Amino acid sequence: MITLEENKDLTGLSTLGCTANARWYYELTTSSDLPLLVERIQQISSSMKVLGSGSNLVLTPNIDAVVVHNSLIGIEIVKQDDSYIWLEVQGGEIWHSFVNWCVVQGYSGVENLALIPGTVGAAPVQNIGAYGVEVASVVEQVTAFDIQLNEFVTLTAEDCKFSYRDSLFKEHEGRFVITSVQFKLSKQLQPILTYGPLQALADHPNLNVQLIFDSVIAVRTEKLPDPASIPNAGSFFKNPIISVDSFSSLEKQFPDIVHYPAGSNIKLAAGWLIDQVGLKGQSNLDGVGCYAKQALVLVNPNKANGEAVLAWAKWVQQQVYKKFGVTLEMEPRIWR
Repeated sequence: MITLEENKDLTGLSTLGCTANARWYYELTTSSDLPLLVERIQQISSSMKVLGSGSNLVLTPNIDAVVVHNSLIGIEIVKQDDSYIWLEVQGGEIWHSFVNWCVVQGYSGVENLALIPGTVGAAPVQNIGAYGVEVASVVEQVTAFDIQLNEFVTLTAEDCKFSYRDSLFKEHEGRFVITSVQFKLSKQLQPILTYGPLQALADHPNLNVQLIFDSVIAVRTEKLPDPASIPNAGSFFKNPIISVDSFSSLEKQFPDIVHYPAGSNIKLAAGWLIDQVGLKGQSNLDGVGCYAKQALVLVNPNKANGEAVLAWAKWVQQQVYKKFGVTLEMEPRIWR
């Protein structure tokens, strides 16, 4: 028998600290509960939303759905050879804890993704990335319960349709509950040192996975606020990708515009764009604003509700578009 908790306060379950309430709530600790859980949800004619650590999420005051908190934990070695190891990791595992575990074991592939908040199950949804690495590069397959088919499915990395901060799971939100992710990691160091402060490590005589991990943590700690101290959802906007022609026009107006190659296109630094419109360190009457050390991070120190957060985000988008003609897209999901 599946029993749903009613009128659950979600305020403490997201890193933005938005005041919110769920009509129903269920903590998932056993994946085998899912078929009966989905049946129960269908009986009450409700939709389902899957919650990890709430780190990439804007909660509005009333969530009229069954919020399923993924609390599945465990790490298992599936197979290994002389060069690689394959790990099956449960969806409720905390992402940074998993990265730390890999570093301690000496496995390479996720060290650039240290200190990214969230869970393992949420990582493929957003195709999380940082410092030149995306999680798609190490995902072998994803196991999930497909609500539409009413069965467990195993999806290859290709099936997941990964792209920049996007995936099949994000495109079809509410259809899949990710129960585990299989990763293929290297037993030898495969450093990616193309971004910013990490470039200085390239000539280090004793470069190893721990050093890269520690360096990423140092950089992120300096630039990004701890959600436990200042509620936030990390980087709030995607770095916009534009055509070379569009970039050429912008560069003529703004010669110092920060940019990076992105295949046949150009990726702009969203934080730089926000800096240029004077919103870094600024906030609205609810206290929602852009972090003083990194404009890309929206902070919510007064724990205002999601509508106040979205109002500020819209203002940022409007000001950037007005100056640059570039549309910023929000990274977090929005629950209503």
